[in-house]
Amino acid sequence: MSKRKIVCFGPGPKFKGGISNYNTSLAKTLDKIDNVEVHIVSWTQQYPAIIPREFVDKSSKTDFLDGTEIQVKYITNYNNPASWRATYKYLLDLKPEKVIFQWSIAVQGLPLGWLAKRLQKHSDIEVVFDLHFVIQKENSKLDQLFTKYGIGQSDNYIVHAYKTVDELKETFPNKKFKVNETGERNTKNDNTVIKLYHPIYDLFQPDSNFDIKQFKADNNLKENVFLFFGFIRKYKGLHNLIRAFKLVADQRDDVSLLICGESFWATLDNTKFSTKVKNAVFGLAKKLFLKKADDEREYNPLELINELGLERDSMVVNSFIPNEDVNKYFQVSDAVCLYYEYATPSGIESLSYNFKLPLLATKVGHFPETIEDGYNGYLAEAEDIKSMAKQMIRFLDKPLPRENVAEKTKELSWENYANAILKV
Repeated sequence: MSKRKIVCFGPGPKFKGGISNYNTSLAKTLDKIDNVEVHIVSWTQQYPAIIPREFVDKSSKTDFLDGTEIQVKYITNYNNPASWRATYKYLLDLKPEKVIFQWSIAVQGLPLGWLAKRLQKHSDIEVVFDLHFVIQKENSKLDQLFTKYGIGQSDNYIVHAYKTVDELKETFPNKKFKVNETGERNTKNDNTVIKLYHPIYDLFQPDSNFDIKQFKADNNLKENVFLFFGFIRKYKGLHNLIRAFKLVADQRDDVSLLICGESFWATLDNTKFSTKVKNAVFGLAKKLFLKKADDEREYNPLELINELGLERDSMVVNSFIPNEDVNKYFQVSDAVCLYYEYATPSGIESLSYNFKLPLLATKVGHFPETIEDGYNGYLAEAEDIKSMAKQMIRFLDKPLPRENVAEKTKELSWENYANAILKV
């Protein structure tokens, strides 16, 4: 009996970020299932060449695919349509049962739509788009065009929140979508939307030998540690978190704020001519297609640490965190802060659950679906700094049992997720 071949199309494990981790985790889960052969088909370059940012992880030493039979092919260059054709041919040669595309940004709609449209013509291949969002915050007319072209070529969809279902219906008002949480569907052209969840990352595990007390002592971390983790982007609201923490630190002397993450637009050497050219061209493109308020290249919330006098109350690791160091920052923390301005299902939320950390989040996006106020986390009003500080104080006064976090998320397994994808 031949194996079922599944392709996970998205950034391979050599790339930074949550989508790479997500695609890798999905592939590893599918690889554990009997009679399933898994391939990761990845970008070599995910975005237009003008984007001034380094996307490849050059610091991690851990190979997430050790011990698996997963085959990885880095082949698709956003900027080279010839590579799109090569990718299409490679996919056909694999003869997969399903190709699962990771959708996380509208600009990728051109190559992904091109590939999906051609794959959809083959009756033996199911094209599935795993949607991390549909409508971007910026949502320019160009974004809308790319989105409709990109995800409009899918047989079926996976979403992680009902908000995304609504966005899908808004984007394609003439399509009749069938929504379920089980994965039941016809293979082709069914427009089924499988509402699942963002599974708990198992790529990063607590280290029982890690000396938490020593790490806290070495880094002047106090008894209670609030954690911000991940790329520093404006929509994640770090500027509001720092201001809220200031209100807390003024009342309590037993708190620390731990900020771990790379500033999204500060990964290249700005003294290089190539970087200057990219910045100039990218800046022009931003002016043409985005409102000025949406250009966050000058966003630097870390300046608030000094402005508010929080140097002694904060620890900042302003760089990409290698895979082998991730556990340290979660293990020394007591709660994770997700004071986002808007939200799609968050990889940081999923990662936090893996360490059984309660969440302090804003009432945006899917957070009210996954965070039960007073049980596995506390919810603050969006853009309300006093409300955010209030929830931090509330957590200090009434810590939440980590058993609650484990109980709330026990069904959010990758195995359940993968089985829903494989069901037909």
